[in-house]
Order: sequence, then C-alpha cells, then structure tokens
Amino acid sequence: MSRVTKKQKTLEELLEEALVTEAEQPFTLPENWVWVKFGTVAKLVNGYAFKSKDYAADGIPVIRISDLNGINTNTEISVKVPAEFYHERFAVQKGDLLIAMSGATTGKIGIYGSDEAALQNQRVGNIKVIDDRVLDAKYRDYFVMHSADKIKKLAYGGAQPNISGNLIERLLFPLPPLTEQKRVAEKIERLFAKIDETKRLIEEVKESAALRRSVILDKAFRGMLYTNDPNEKSILALSDEITHNELIPSEEILYDLPENWIWVKLGSVAKVKGGKRLPKGHTLLEEQTNFPYLRVTDFKNGSIDLNSVKYIDQETAEKISRYIISQDDVYISIAGTIGKTGIVPSALDGAFLTENAAKITQLTNTFNIFLHFYLNSPILQGKMKKAVVSSSQPKLALFRIEDFHVALPPMDEQKRIVSKLERLLNELEEEKERILEVEDTMDLLKQSILNKAFRGELGTNDPAEESAVESLKEVLQSTRD
Repeated sequence: MSRVTKKQKTLEELLEEALVTEAEQPFTLPENWVWVKFGTVAKLVNGYAFKSKDYAADGIPVIRISDLNGINTNTEISVKVPAEFYHERFAVQKGDLLIAMSGATTGKIGIYGSDEAALQNQRVGNIKVIDDRVLDAKYRDYFVMHSADKIKKLAYGGAQPNISGNLIERLLFPLPPLTEQKRVAEKIERLFAKIDETKRLIEEVKESAALRRSVILDKAFRGMLYTNDPNEKSILALSDEITHNELIPSEEILYDLPENWIWVKLGSVAKVKGGKRLPKGHTLLEEQTNFPYLRVTDFKNGSIDLNSVKYIDQETAEKISRYIISQDDVYISIAGTIGKTGIVPSALDGAFLTENAAKITQLTNTFNIFLHFYLNSPILQGKMKKAVVSSSQPKLALFRIEDFHVALPPMDEQKRIVSKLERLLNELEEEKERILEVEDTMDLLKQSILNKAFRGELGTNDPAEESAVESLKEVLQSTRD
C-alpha cells in the first residue's frame, strides 16, 4: 500500500488559521495593524527536568523558577550542571523571555540579560520569536507584561495553576508593521524609564521622611524642640516618689539634658509585667466576645488594628484573668518582633495580652503617651536591639526593660513635647500618604501606557507603512517553501 502524502496547506489556509476573526477581535486596530493568534509569531518552549543530584559547583547555569524576579533574570543565584548537559533545545540566550509555568509564582517573567550561556529548567517556559522579520523581541516582552493578568487568570482556571504552550499561543495579539513595533517598544521604554526615575525619587523622599522622623524623636528627648521652660521645677523637686538615690549617676547617663530634666530607670516610674499565652487546648475565636485577646500582629501605628483582633471565651478569660492591659498602660512587644510600642484604645480597655508582649503599667510622674514616644526614639530602639537575647526567637527580658534609662522632664513639659510630636509626626504621615498615592499612580500609569501601546494609541504609527499582514504572508509563505 502506498503511503498517503499529507496535503500541504495553501497560503490562504495558513493565513486564515493565523488571523483572528472579526467577531473575536476585542477592539479595532489601526488599518495597517492586524489581529493574529500569538502562536503565529511566538512559541513557548519548555525546559528540561534537571535532577538535583546533577548540580555541580561549576558548569552551565540552570535558570529555575526561583531565578525569575518579574522583570530581569540573571545567573547570580543559579545552580549549575556540568557542561555535558548542554543541549541547544534548552539553551537560554540573552534577550530570551522566560516565564514560570507552574507553582505559586505562575506567570512571573524574567528577561534573560546575561551574555553567559544558560539552560532552562523544567516548568520554566521560553517564549521565543518564531521569525524576527515579523516580530520584534522587545515588543513581544511588553505584550506579555501587558497580558500578565490575563495569563494568570487563564493559568489559575484549573485545580493547579499551569501555563501551557496552547494557553500562550492562543492569546489574541495586535500585530503592527515591524518598524512600528520597534517604535512602540522604544517609546514604552522611554516612558517607563521616566516612571522608574520618578519612583526612585519617591523612594528617596520616603527614606528622607523616615530619617526626619528619627531626628524629630531624637531631638524631642534631648530637650531640643524649643518647648522647655527652664523656670519649671524638675520632677525630683516636686515629687516624693523619686529620690536622689534613684537618679542615674552622671557617668552612666546617655547624654546631657536640660537642667530641670532628670535621668532615671524606667523601673523607677513604672512596673513591667508580661502577658500570658492561651492555656493548652484553648483557642482564639473569630467571632466577637467580651474578651478581646491582643497579639503582636494587632499592634499597629502606636495603637491596635481593630480589624485583626481575635477573641477568647469566658472559660479561657477566667484562667488568664490577671493578664489584662489598661488604656493607661503602654504595650511593648518582647518576642519575635521587638520594640513595637503603643497604647490600647478605650474600646479595648481590659483586653487580654499575649505572652509575646509586656505592659508598662502603674506609671508615676510620666504620661503613657510620652513614654510611648520615648521608647520609639532612635537611642531607645537601639538599646532594645542590644538588650535582646538571641535564640530561635529573639526575646527581650522584662528586667531589661525596667533598666532602660528614661529622660524625664517636668510633667507640663511632657505634655508640650507630646503635643508638638503629634503635630510634627502627623505632618510627616500626611506627607508619606501623599507620596504613596503618587507611587500607586506610577504602576497604574505603566498599565495605562501598555493599554494605549497595544491599541496603537501612542502616536507612533505611520499609516503610510505597509500593512503587517504583508510581512506575515511573507513569513507564512517561507514555511511552505
């Protein structure tokens, strides 16, 4: 029996397969652009399943999903395999567009930027240009960036997130003339560079705001906010609760203070008491009860995040009834995350406190809000870090907190310092919020640029240029020859 020869498709048939029908086209493109299936001009190549036993200290880098950072990819942290594993099919070249095909980071991309030869691991896809006469690599890159949300949505359609060649290749792709692709890519690159420079400047402003906050807090507790009245008597002169014996010796003080301020240990003006873990077999509740239980994760911006608070039942509350915190106290985190301080709002007065925090309570000759700000000053935060006992979980002992040196001004001066700090820090916070709003618009602006780019709305198109369909026909014809 003679072998049946598969009939070669005509150019018209190939073109019909490549083009997107008018009914499927999501929007109208410039006249010399054309809608095609992405697989007509690009293909997804999967990697090789290298085994960990094959890894070596020297050799050829292997690009794994963990090497993709969302923008660029290099070999800084790549594992390596011996040179004999090299295969052209899995070779990664400079400019290749790689994509995570499965796992938690499905859809994350990375453009390979190294001149060094590399190989792609299994589940790392390489979206390759089929013919550079019809598709520009940078235009491809920006299209995939633009399609990221769509790709992720399609990938997460099943039980396990997965990107296949078919998924990528059936994307609808706006194809302009090659010269227009280059102009579009160049303009996107220029605009993105300006946005990135703006974001860099925003980061500098944010860093400056954080530095200014530290400077303000530092000056506040050195008596340098221009609020001190030297005619006011010191707490030592006015209070019977602090004696000369409780003053810190001059050779041990952290820095000089105004004459009517004094240095004392925190234990001279307050008591420090720990919180309590839940008894064995007892659990936190999502539903609200009369017994809120505060964790370090609830500590936020010197107060409590009311939206994250968990609760306990009455039986649990009775077992740990001595471990509550008052709105007059100051909380401080003492395990894991060290040194977060704040004050409990009145709505949570009498809440139960985690064992990973302590309360500074029974305050005398100092206001809780003053002490909260003081504990957030750079020098005290530094002292906390040095006082931490290193282990599997960092821990700050209660007796070490009581030993902290406190710069203590007269009570009226404490009020003035708090008032000025609240005003200055609120101004900084408002500035930060405005900066974050601008930062958010930068990412939206990038997406807006990409939206316009793939509609032919960047003002780069030349309607006199030959339609992209002509170069597409040329490439399709070459596949028949």
